[in-house]
Amino acid sequence: MLERAKAVTRYERWTAVEYARFADDLVILVDSHLRQQWLRQAVEKRLREELAKLQVEVNEEKSRKVDLQQGDSFGFLGFEFRRIRSPRGRWMPLLFPKGTKRTALLVKLKEIFRASRSQPVGGVIDKINPILRGWVNYFAIGHSSRCFSYIRDWVEKKIRRHLSRARQRRGFGWKRWNKDWLYRTLGLFSEYRVCWGQSISAAAPV
Repeated sequence: MLERAKAVTRYERWTAVEYARFADDLVILVDSHLRQQWLRQAVEKRLREELAKLQVEVNEEKSRKVDLQQGDSFGFLGFEFRRIRSPRGRWMPLLFPKGTKRTALLVKLKEIFRASRSQPVGGVIDKINPILRGWVNYFAIGHSSRCFSYIRDWVEKKIRRHLSRARQRRGFGWKRWNKDWLYRTLGLFSEYRVCWGQSISAAAPV
């Protein structure tokens, strides 16, 4: 049904309807032009009719309509999407990890640090590195750099506090342990890079 909607509303290389689906998660985008107001209502009505035929119910609590022109955003597969102006003044999509996903990651890591206070730092790093690698690989597209910087700084401070406690010292040991030693010698995960052009489906699972 959505493919037909794309075909009949296409004008040259432009489409008034676009969609993305993964398992039972679905996002439908409709042209924001005033002449397409009818289409937004028509697409939702037809979608509900088709889902009813398949005896599939819409989760009303998780489903909503947003207007990106008004600064609204929506979540899809752990990412938050919104629309912004590029430095050249053109509209562009902005996507980054949802705040709830970042919080969940930090809570998980905090539990590991709390349970490993008396353990050598090498064992702690062995536990958190696979978690960080999987999370970063999944979200390493779009505009995740700021989020990655926050996580990297947070993890580094936690490692420094772990080292200081083991030596019964205060502070974070900024002069005692430089970044090169933490990442090269101890082997703390450091690959916080955004891979431009990588698709969500190609990213490693969290």
